[in-house]
Amino acid sequence: MASRARRKQQRWCTQPLTPLMEGPDPEMQDESNKKESSWELIREWFRLQKGLGFHGGSSSSSFSLSLYSNNIPAKTQDLRLLLGVLGCPLAPIPLPLATDPLRRGFHIKDIPIETSSARYIIQQYLAATGCLKQEKAMKNMYAAGTTKMICCETEISTGKSVKSLGTRSGENGCFVLWQMSPGMWSLELVVGCNKVVAGSNGKIVWRHTPWLGTNAAKGPHRPLRRIIQGLDPKSTASLFAKAQCLGEKRIGEDDCFVLKVAADRAAVVERNEGPAEVIRHVLYGYFSQKSGLLIYLEDSHLTRVQSPGNDTVYWETTIGTRLRDYRDVDGIMIAHEGRTVATVFRFGEESMQHVRTRMEELWVIDDVVFNVPGLSIDCFIPPADIFDVDNSP
Repeated sequence: MASRARRKQQRWCTQPLTPLMEGPDPEMQDESNKKESSWELIREWFRLQKGLGFHGGSSSSSFSLSLYSNNIPAKTQDLRLLLGVLGCPLAPIPLPLATDPLRRGFHIKDIPIETSSARYIIQQYLAATGCLKQEKAMKNMYAAGTTKMICCETEISTGKSVKSLGTRSGENGCFVLWQMSPGMWSLELVVGCNKVVAGSNGKIVWRHTPWLGTNAAKGPHRPLRRIIQGLDPKSTASLFAKAQCLGEKRIGEDDCFVLKVAADRAAVVERNEGPAEVIRHVLYGYFSQKSGLLIYLEDSHLTRVQSPGNDTVYWETTIGTRLRDYRDVDGIMIAHEGRTVATVFRFGEESMQHVRTRMEELWVIDDVVFNVPGLSIDCFIPPADIFDVDNSP
């Protein structure tokens, strides 16, 4: 009872509840201007990069000093950009409501060959990871690991010339992830001096950062991307339940089958924010023909921003993860190591100019435990200010 009373008294620092943005969210304003649209902050960040990249002061050091003119260190600003993109992105689509959609019967003549092929590949994936012979149901999971995030470079093009800025500066960190069926998860990620806390109670997905406060995700309830990149094979298989097989492609030394699943139009529209319109969000899975395991995961997220009096600008965020070091954990094959590369690409509808920023994350899973005793739904309660906003008149 005492712990429950303390939980009720615990309250996050009250912040405006704005939609969670799946892209860079650098702090370009001071604390009094946090209500400004996230997309306006991104546009200003890239505008400064483009302007500084082709007007004198061409060295990366002078670029950094000029860009962060509001007394925020360049290293801190780069790290916030990294955490905004790679910290806790969500999968493109929600998990199916059915507990095990792949086990439902279907007639081969009723579905296209691309869909039936994808289902066969997913069944092979479930078999390869040990999920088909799993005797004990997985009710929850705990995972802990380390990470190194690296901000590589920014490429600026005017159509006539291309310039690259930045260095491979990186920061080490660690994370703890809890998951519980159905659809509940909690993530704490600390990199450098910055901490990101995110979670879901099965209905609301939220994120909290010290520089932007608490943000709730718009649109359908979607799983955390970190969970489907080798930690929970059943959730990954469910996500590809309605996928299409696009053919074959070689990833490194592995010949893979390529599966594709995309968010439908209605779900994408729900995620629009002000002048930012989500055009598409697609997920690709590359499954090894030899082992049946998921080798590579990539998603592409395209947004169009059209503000009054300004040209239309497109933002494409692509995140690709190479999964390695599969190990047996209680009969389930779990990926214990990976490398994620993200690219944020800004381009216009008519202009030849573009800006491309590339960043990396190297992550290692140190510990995985299934069916942790004592884990309950109380561990996934969202911050109090979310309910304050929901209950306000």
